[in-house]
Amino acid sequence: MLRLLRESVSSMSVQTLLVFLGIFLLVADYMKRRKPKNFPPRPFPLPFLGHVLSLNFRDPLKAMQKHAEKYGDIFSLEVGSMSFVFVNGFQMIKEVLVNQGENFLDRPEMPLDLEVFNNRGLVSSNGHTWKQQRRFALSTLRNFGLGKRSLEERIQEECQYLTNALGEEQGHPFDPHFKVNNAVSNIICSVTFGNRFEYHDEHFQKLLHLLDELVKLHGHPLSQLYGFFPSVMKYLPGPHHKIFKNWKLLKGFVYDVIAKHKEDLHPSKSRDFIDSYLQEMVKDDGGGCFCEENLASCMLDLFFAGTETTSTTIRWALLYMAKYPEIQARVQAEIDAVVGRSRQPALEDRASMPYTNAVIHEVQRISNIVPVGTPRMATQDTMLGGFLVPKGTVLMLNFTSVLFDKKEWETPDAFNPENFLKDGQFWRREAFLPFSLGKRACLGEQLARMELFLFFTALLQKFTFQPPPDEALSFRWSLGITRQPQAYRIRAVPR
Repeated sequence: MLRLLRESVSSMSVQTLLVFLGIFLLVADYMKRRKPKNFPPRPFPLPFLGHVLSLNFRDPLKAMQKHAEKYGDIFSLEVGSMSFVFVNGFQMIKEVLVNQGENFLDRPEMPLDLEVFNNRGLVSSNGHTWKQQRRFALSTLRNFGLGKRSLEERIQEECQYLTNALGEEQGHPFDPHFKVNNAVSNIICSVTFGNRFEYHDEHFQKLLHLLDELVKLHGHPLSQLYGFFPSVMKYLPGPHHKIFKNWKLLKGFVYDVIAKHKEDLHPSKSRDFIDSYLQEMVKDDGGGCFCEENLASCMLDLFFAGTETTSTTIRWALLYMAKYPEIQARVQAEIDAVVGRSRQPALEDRASMPYTNAVIHEVQRISNIVPVGTPRMATQDTMLGGFLVPKGTVLMLNFTSVLFDKKEWETPDAFNPENFLKDGQFWRREAFLPFSLGKRACLGEQLARMELFLFFTALLQKFTFQPPPDEALSFRWSLGITRQPQAYRIRAVPR
C-alpha cells in the first residue's frame, strides 16, 4: 500500500512538473511576443510558431494581399522568433524609403544571407561599411563607362552576339533562358572581371546554372523555414544545404578571378572593378573596410544583380511579345521608322520611341520581378502611418501592392503599354518602382535601363517572336529570389 502511494505521489510530481513547465514556457513565449499598444495590427499568434500556419509558402503574395485587405497598409506577422512589419501602398512605401529613409536604412541579419555574406558587400552590409562600398562601387562603375558611350558600345556589341546566337536557331523552337542570361551577364562581367564569356563556354554555363538554381531554391518552403527556424533547420535535410553549396562554388569562382588579378596587378593601371578594388585595398592598408572578403561579396552582389533581374525581364518581354503579336508589330513599326533595319539601335533613339519605351516599362511593371523589396530594419523607434515601429523591427516592402494598385494604374491586371503613354508621349509614373527608391535603391538602375532598351530593340529589329506550333505559351511563374517565368520555348523568326 505504501509503495503504491509513493508511486502515485511520484507520478503526480512528474505530471505537475510538466504542467508547470508547459505553463512557464507559454507565459515566457507570451511575454516575448508582447508588443506595444500601437504596434501594427496582426492576427492572433500561435505559441512558439507565431503565424507560420497563416503563410502561403507557394504563393506568399496572395497571403500578403489577404492580410492587407483585412488589416490595412501596415500589419505585422511573427514566425518563430522573428517579427516582421509589412508595408503596402505607394505612400507608405515612399514614407519608409524616402521621407523617413534614414530611420529604415539598415538591413537586418537574415539567416540565409548571414551564412553566405556575413554582413559584407553591397546588399547585406550596414553603416560605414555599406556607405564606403556603395560609394566606391558607384564611382568605379562610372569610371568604367556607366552612363557613357563606351559602355553603350559594349552593350551594342553584345547585342550582336546575342542576335547571332538566336539566328543560329533558324526559326526553330528553343528555350532562350541561358542565351539571354549569358548575354546580359557579359556586360557586368566585362566591367567587373574584365572579360566576357562565350555562350558555349561550359564552365561559365555551369556558373549560370548554379545562379539560376539558387534563385529557385530560395523560394522553396524549406528554405523559407530556415530563415525562421535556423537553429532547427540546419540539422535537417533540405534545399538550404544546396543553397550554401552553390554560393560556395560561386565564391570559389570569384576568389579564383581575384587571385589571377593579384598576380599581374599594375599599381597605377586599372583594367576593371577588381583591379580598382585591389588598389583601394593597398591605399586602405587594412585600416578600413576594404578587404578581400568585402571584395568577394561585392563581386557576388554585382554578378547576381547584374545578371538575374535584367535577363529575367527580357525573358518576360519575349514571352509577352509572342503572346501579343499586335503589340510586337507596333514596336517593330516604331523601330523601323526611327532606327531602320541597317544600323543598330542606340540610346539616343529612346526619346523618339515612346511606344517601345512604354512597352518595356509595362513589361517591368506586370512581370513584377522583385515582388517584395530587400528587407529593411528600423534604426530607431519610428512612427509609421500612426503605428509605432520599434528599433530593430524588420520591415518587408510589398512592391506588388504598388505595381498592381487600382488607384495608380488604369488596367493594373492587364498588359497594357498605355499605362505609360499620355497624348502619344511616354509618361513616367511615380508609382513605377521596380528599382526601389531612396539611398539604397538599385545602384545598377542606369545600367539596367540601358540594357533593357538596347537588347529589346535589337532583338525585335531582327526577329519576330512566335510560339512554337501546337504549343501554348503561358504566364505561369515561379517565385524565388525573383519572380521568373516558368521555362518556355519560343521561335525567333528572322524578319
